[in-house]
Amino acid sequence: YTEAWDADKKSIHVMPDTPEILLARANAANVSKKLYVQAWEEAKKKGYDMRADAIPIQSAKASRDIASDYKYKQAHEKQKGHYIGCPSAKEDPKLALAARAMALQNDRLYRKAYHDSKTQIHIPVDALSVQAAKECQTLVSDVDYRQYLHQWTCLPDQNDVIHARQAYDLQSDNVYKSDLEWLRGIGWLTEGSVDVVKAKKAQELLSERLYRTRPEQIKFTSITDSPDVVLAKTNAMQLSDV
Repeated sequence: YTEAWDADKKSIHVMPDTPEILLARANAANVSKKLYVQAWEEAKKKGYDMRADAIPIQSAKASRDIASDYKYKQAHEKQKGHYIGCPSAKEDPKLALAARAMALQNDRLYRKAYHDSKTQIHIPVDALSVQAAKECQTLVSDVDYRQYLHQWTCLPDQNDVIHARQAYDLQSDNVYKSDLEWLRGIGWLTEGSVDVVKAKKAQELLSERLYRTRPEQIKFTSITDSPDVVLAKTNAMQLSDV
C-alpha cells in the first residue's frame, strides 16, 4: 500500500534558487548573530589611534564644558549688574523661560510633531517584524490549525478493520441495549416492588391511627364504691339545686 509513496519520497528534489529557499537564507543572514557583529569584530582587530586633537575627544570636551555647572553659570555671573530691565519681553530670561515652559506644557504643541509624522511611516512588506507577525497569525489561525485527515481506503477483510468493527459493535449503544428490546410493551404492576413496599412501611410508621389508641375504644368497667366515685357523688348532691 505504501510502496508507491516510499518510492515517490526518494524522487523529490527542491531547487536551491526557489523563492522560499532564498527567503530562508536572507532571514538566516538577518538573524545571524555572527554576521551581526562581524563588522564590529573586524574593526576591533584593526586597533584605534586616540589623539588629543581627535574629533571625538574635542566633542567630548565640548560636551563636558556644556554640562559643567561652572561654565553654565559663567555668562550669567558676568552679566549681573550690567543691565536694569529688558528692552522687550522676549529678551527677559524669566519671561522667555515661562513662555518656554508653557509651550512645553501645551498638549497640542506637544503632540503636533507626532501627528505630523505618524502618517508618513512606511513599513516594507518583507520586514522581520511583519514576517514574524504573519507567522504568528498563521500559528494562531484556527483555519490553519485544523487540518482534517484525508479519507483512507481500507479493505473490508483486513484483520484490523474486522477488529475495529467488533470493538464498535461492543461499544455501540444500540447493540448494548438490544437485549432489552423484548421488554418493550410488556405490562408491569407496581404491587410488590421495592418502592411500593417502602412507601407502605413509611405510611404505617407515620400513621396516627395505628400509633395511638383512642380512649373511647378501650373497654373498661368503673368501680361504683371507689373513694373518688363516692366523693364525686357527694359533691354532686351538695351542689345540686334540687
